[in-house]
Amino acid sequence: MIGKIRKKLLPKKVLAIVKKDLLICPICKRAIPDLQKDAHHLIPKSKGGKSTKFLHRICHKQIHALFNETELAKLFNTAESLTEHSDMQTFIKWIRNKPDSFYERVSKSSRIKK
Repeated sequence: MIGKIRKKLLPKKVLAIVKKDLLICPICKRAIPDLQKDAHHLIPKSKGGKSTKFLHRICHKQIHALFNETELAKLFNTAESLTEHSDMQTFIKWIRNKPDSFYERVSKSSRIKK
């Protein structure tokens, strides 16, 4: 009898653990699958940054395609400031309807000097 009860309870516990560990991207507000999880330094390491946030890989790539390290350090060092930028808002509107595991190659912005 105990074995049957455990079999019924086990899936609920496993689901609760999975939901508890689910990360939400602070940029696009979608769940981040493990294979798409990237750590983003809010202030680039080259500028003395230490703290990170987990983002979707495509959101992380988009940030670095749009902004150089100096801009990230001085102007866009929080998730809120990043999402307020007009180019990021356009990206967020586009990505919001994609599946959580969606990934596409991102091109560098022409305004960033190489």
